[in-house]
Amino acid sequence: NPPALADPYFWPADPYPALAELRAAPGLVRIDSPGGPFWALARHNEIVEVSRNPGLFRSGDGVLLADRLRGVLSSDSILYLDPPKHGRIRKLVSPSLTVRRVAALEPRIEALTAEILAEVDPTATVEAVDAVCAPLPLLVIAELLGVPASDRADFRRWSDAAIAAGGTSPTDDDMLSAAELFGYLSEAAADRRVNPREDILSILVHSEIDGEALDDTELVMFAFSILVAGNETTRTLLANGLEALFDRPDQRAVLTAAAAAGPAGETAMALGVEELLRWEAPIVSMARTANEAVDIAGTKVEAGDFLALVYASANRDEAVFGPTAGALDVTRDPNPHLSFGIGEHFCMGAGLARLEARIMLGELLRRWPDYEVTGPVERTPSTLVRGIDALPILLSP
Repeated sequence: NPPALADPYFWPADPYPALAELRAAPGLVRIDSPGGPFWALARHNEIVEVSRNPGLFRSGDGVLLADRLRGVLSSDSILYLDPPKHGRIRKLVSPSLTVRRVAALEPRIEALTAEILAEVDPTATVEAVDAVCAPLPLLVIAELLGVPASDRADFRRWSDAAIAAGGTSPTDDDMLSAAELFGYLSEAAADRRVNPREDILSILVHSEIDGEALDDTELVMFAFSILVAGNETTRTLLANGLEALFDRPDQRAVLTAAAAAGPAGETAMALGVEELLRWEAPIVSMARTANEAVDIAGTKVEAGDFLALVYASANRDEAVFGPTAGALDVTRDPNPHLSFGIGEHFCMGAGLARLEARIMLGELLRRWPDYEVTGPVERTPSTLVRGIDALPILLSP
């Protein structure tokens, strides 16, 4: 009985025993779903092989498990673009997210972190996703896109709805909020054509690919992808990290010591962030479609077959991470997790997400090393994110 990977309610429970069975099965496992059957790629090497070969496995027919229920257009997002157009569009934004550019954001991220934590009452139970995890990535990506402070509350609501709209059962309110976001970005893009600023949206508006500017749909969808990816994944990383460290005091102690060490502990904190990314992949899976018949792990895959790349499983693959694959070890090094993807679609904002997580978790552990999760954790039913909806926390018990 293969796990129901396409059921959003499979993921909030503990999915890892079922994923371990997938990895242990010979070859690939074929899974039925409302959108049609697909192959589950649960092992690390299989996902790397497919991700690094866009000539054999395309993105244009869908990258989410929900895509086959609704259909996609290549203009929907950069996620759906294949070479050569994918590479040309990616180059427009990549200079804004280089290692040097991201490092230059560190003082601003530190200041935003201090502002966010200053607004939290450490002596009262608060909802950590809303109070701690969501604000930082939202503020950072909003500033990069040039969103004024007055519109950022709407951006949080719109981003949440956009994630839900990418699932298998979006509500009418989700779709309406996503439409509001598209309208807002369209108006902002029109403004940047006349009044360019020092932000990513202005870069997109005034850039050309092979002598042609991006059309309005491409602009809006690219900005949409940046907003959702830059916000949701980092929020999920922070929330999962707080829960995991609370449940494992020995691992929390290692990172608390690193946080107390200041600059001398940055390397240890960086290793800890990588392990938290491995432990709970913020994005549990993506997908590709086979361009031609091919053999994967001894299984004959036909042209047109849909393949689910299950990062949440690959990150605990014993063949790569050894006998401790099922344990959290914040000193793990090397750590070739796949939480940011691999190959041409590797997350452009990976460096930014790592920096935000290192600063926020480090500052929180420095101030309140004995924080407690005080109530049940409510997880998001989703086939895309390993998210948390509610994480009640007391920072200073």
